[in-house]
Amino acid sequence: MPLTMNPHVFITCAVTGSGSSQDRSPHVPRSPEQIAESAIAAAKAGAAIVHCHVRDSETGVPSRDGKLYREVTERIRDSKTDVVLNLTAGMGGDLVFGAPDKPLPLGSGTDMASAEERVAHVADCLPEICTLDCGTMNFAEADYVMTNTPGMLRAMGRMMTDLGVKPEVEAFDTGHLWLAKSLVEEGILDAPALVQLCMGVPWGAPDDLNTLMAMVNNVPSDWTWSAFSIGRHQMPYVAAAVLAGGNVRVGLEDNLWLAKGQLATNAQLVERAVGIVEALGATVIGPDQVREKLGLTKRAPR
Repeated sequence: MPLTMNPHVFITCAVTGSGSSQDRSPHVPRSPEQIAESAIAAAKAGAAIVHCHVRDSETGVPSRDGKLYREVTERIRDSKTDVVLNLTAGMGGDLVFGAPDKPLPLGSGTDMASAEERVAHVADCLPEICTLDCGTMNFAEADYVMTNTPGMLRAMGRMMTDLGVKPEVEAFDTGHLWLAKSLVEEGILDAPALVQLCMGVPWGAPDDLNTLMAMVNNVPSDWTWSAFSIGRHQMPYVAAAVLAGGNVRVGLEDNLWLAKGQLATNAQLVERAVGIVEALGATVIGPDQVREKLGLTKRAPR
């Protein structure tokens, strides 16, 4: 299949994530103030969308506290910095099993919440976009499973659609795209859908280019998609995604480094991505163009 480069590219910055990266770089934001400031800096550097998790301010441990999401949301909006806000709804589906010879009882770190709980902060903050991890998978940790059953996804997807918040389908493998297409066919998600292709996350889709194109070829032609990879492959995937016809994501959720031995800030990662996109001959578009493209409406929290 010949490549069709995307001439008008939006950049998403994934600001902090839910991984245990808080002690590996001083630039990983912890408090709502730090997360908002880092998101604002990324927007000023060229990110049209900021994707936000929240963390405990003291420990940096990932959190689902709705008050933290509300503070991040209000700080970004009060700054008058124009950026599309994308909040995660990916937490609350964690299963941690015991050793293979004794998998039960479930271990520390298990966090299983209802669909209503997982979407509560979305209903409160009313971001323009929120994520919907469209499948269950084994993550890198030995006995940790990210759990998203079809029933849970149907319930969460319906709530998001009813709220007028656009779900961003997080696809870690081709089967996740298959399920997303089913959700659209059932009328749970509106068409055309928005997809993030998550490459190189153990043990989902590996980040080789053949697998990327298999993922791309499973995205309906009228959907909008973006892609990223993690670690040292983050910046090569900026180029790969644009050349394959998509948009890009960078940020400290996925990669801590700007170069060997040089820890990055979110703004620096966005600036590097802008340079790659423009060097390819494409244009980086802003939040208003993204809203028009995706049919988004900017609203205030309730």
